[in-house]
Amino acid sequence: MARAEKTGRYRTIFRFVSGSWRFYFMALVFSMLATVFNFLTPQVIRFTVDSVIGEEPVNLPGIVSSLYEMVGGRETLRSHLLICSLAVVVVALISGVCNFASRISTSKASEGFVRRLRGALFSHIQKLPFQWHMDNQTGDIIQRCTSDVEVMRSFVTNQLLEVCRTVFLIVFAMTLMFPMNAKMTWAALAFIPIVAFYSGFFYRKISKRFLVADEAEGALSAAVQENLTGVRVVRAFGREKFEIQRFDEKNNRFSDLWIRLGYVLGTYWGVGDLFTGLQILVILLLGTHEAVSGNITLGEFLVFLSYNQSLVWPIRGLGRILSEMSKSGVSADRLCYILNSQEETDRSDARPAPMDRDIAFHHVTYHFHDQSPVLDDVDFTIPAGSTFAILGSTGSGKSTLMHLLDRLYDLPEGSGSITIGGVDIRKMPRAWVRKNIGMVLQEPFLFSRTIEENIASCIPEGTSGEDRLRQVRRAASIACIDGAISSFQQGYDTIVGERGVTLSGGQKQRVAIARMLVQNAPIMVFDDSLSAVDAETDSSIRKALKENTGGSTVILISHRITTLMQADQILVLENGKVAQLGTHEQLLRQDGIYREIYDIQMNQQDREAATM
Repeated sequence: MARAEKTGRYRTIFRFVSGSWRFYFMALVFSMLATVFNFLTPQVIRFTVDSVIGEEPVNLPGIVSSLYEMVGGRETLRSHLLICSLAVVVVALISGVCNFASRISTSKASEGFVRRLRGALFSHIQKLPFQWHMDNQTGDIIQRCTSDVEVMRSFVTNQLLEVCRTVFLIVFAMTLMFPMNAKMTWAALAFIPIVAFYSGFFYRKISKRFLVADEAEGALSAAVQENLTGVRVVRAFGREKFEIQRFDEKNNRFSDLWIRLGYVLGTYWGVGDLFTGLQILVILLLGTHEAVSGNITLGEFLVFLSYNQSLVWPIRGLGRILSEMSKSGVSADRLCYILNSQEETDRSDARPAPMDRDIAFHHVTYHFHDQSPVLDDVDFTIPAGSTFAILGSTGSGKSTLMHLLDRLYDLPEGSGSITIGGVDIRKMPRAWVRKNIGMVLQEPFLFSRTIEENIASCIPEGTSGEDRLRQVRRAASIACIDGAISSFQQGYDTIVGERGVTLSGGQKQRVAIARMLVQNAPIMVFDDSLSAVDAETDSSIRKALKENTGGSTVILISHRITTLMQADQILVLENGKVAQLGTHEQLLRQDGIYREIYDIQMNQQDREAATM
């Protein structure tokens, strides 16, 4: 089962290699050619020592033998050793060119793979349910899409190619070493299984420690992201010391985990260096004995030492790759968690339906996970084109109602239904529902762009610049923010800081309202989105909305009675249940929550102003 899971995770990642296979193939071919020519250099040296300077008989392949005779044979080469030196340079130059071509091919393959993987991750994240984003920290998601992607890049484009190159190098070296001296070749080979076994042992230890360290890095990234996002709150409440302590705790834990991992890696590399030194020592002693005994020539001894040196570090590198594979396995799991998360899907029978119709909540019950119900048997109807208000204490389920209406949360089967014009919204495409329901939240999000770009983000592409600006200005006027924007030095071209930090709370809310208004949706939801503006501005915005929203259905959620009292109907929620429903006048005549809140919020002056 575990093996199948490992195969599945790598299969998921390797599908992004598609499109780069030719570059991987070229990288592998050029890498092998570089190895071949790199191994030819010691042969040129051996030939020079044994057959040019020495008296060993010449035994060369056909085409090389022809070149040998062409330049004048042994005597010419002996008197012109520069030719042998030039041969070494030419072979090394060809090897360098092949290495260069291999690196270029690897780079193209690497960037193609990473581009597709990042694109797929970002695209998939856009389609994941809102609840998934609520359950996963932003910092951890970012860490998966950056650090873990880089680990997979290294594995797919460097480590796997290095494994293939090392295997080819070992096989090719053996074909050259065995004919020279089988005893010394077997001695060199004896260390390979030892290195492989001990690397596998450390692979298991490193894998577990790396997983914990990687998760700690995600928690550290999440802490930094959360602190930077909430910088206003941190400064306003003087929480800098607390945040520094909180960061230090996570930072220290992250550092401690990597130090512990460093101890394991240090042991791994130290033991590996011991085996490497032993191998070189054994070959040196055995080769010296064989050379003195006359079993190999001096040139062959030099070549053997060179080949053994060429084998030592790739074999050591093979052990390193095995240890790095532990990181790739963890990273692959973390990336597959995102890629395999279920996207939002529409039913096969989902069809667009008119949205300028009555909205009805039929006995809706909803709860998060195993918690108690946030909404309990909620049943009411919002007539099309009316202004509908919702009042309730914090946690009463007001926002959840709207998230269900916008299908940010999906209402499970058997938990009631929400219909628009008699059609269950679960039978409509999500994109259609969200396109036709404009929503402004209490804490609106603004992008780090100009004010105009933020407001115009819902205007269809292809709209002319003049018409685009006209729609933006009109929406800003309705939202009572046009005057404030015009007073800025850059006007509508003012860059909004990250998350809108350059604007006040009320200005952010009004920019968000303007952004929603250009959507021209038949259903508009204001989720406590006037909480940061003063009563006079609140009244001006509501008046402008009433005059300019046409036949749209407007849903107002607020804690402020003056915001709600002009609505056609007012719904009062208490503990997820419908406590009261009626007009302002009707609710005032009843003993209940609405009358209590009204008496608390409204003094005589407020009441007179509200009736004007």
